[in-house]
Amino acid sequence: MQVSGQQIEMKPISERGPRARTRRLMLETAIRLMQSGITPSVTEVAEAAEVSRATAYRYFPSQAALVHAVVDEALGPILQWKSGEADARVRIKDLLATALPRIDEFEATFKAALKLSIEQWSQRQAGTLGSEPQFTRGHRIDLLRDATSPLENKLDEPARERLAQALSLVFGVETLVVLKDIWGLSGVQAQAVAEWAAVALVDAAINETEGMDTAKSPRSG
Repeated sequence: MQVSGQQIEMKPISERGPRARTRRLMLETAIRLMQSGITPSVTEVAEAAEVSRATAYRYFPSQAALVHAVVDEALGPILQWKSGEADARVRIKDLLATALPRIDEFEATFKAALKLSIEQWSQRQAGTLGSEPQFTRGHRIDLLRDATSPLENKLDEPARERLAQALSLVFGVETLVVLKDIWGLSGVQAQAVAEWAAVALVDAAINETEGMDTAKSPRSG
């Protein structure tokens, strides 16, 4: 099977020896397949990597486990993002400036993962998913909670959580699907729109809370 696509810089691993090399071979093969637009099964990766199915399933017992491992590799520096900025607006823009170019670079991989998520949803609705583990995505939750943490003294917990949920709409491959595929923007233009929307959401959350505090304050005079 021919596989092609952009290489992802692999994270360093602590394991050494044949087992680590076999796992790395399978992961690199899965990455190349997903970068070419395919959402591979464990069997398809085994065939492309020229390892036995039994061996492949020892490393990745399900398609969900395989795709999850590939997504973690593709996310790369996004998962390591940290910021010391005290301004939530600057902090969220910094997160998007780190994340969206990487997501754009490996758009095919993230779209393949999104495709699996949608397909599994359809199978669950139809009752045909069977025992296949669910592919879950949730890295953005922790990242966005971290990005909005400077607002702890300005917003109560429900307000911060709602803001993080709203910001998730402008963070991730879904943002690129809308802005690039529907609106025809470039990756750079999509990032600019996402950053503008993120700052607007932060401002809206702050202004809403300040307005509520003003309304509660007793009037003088």
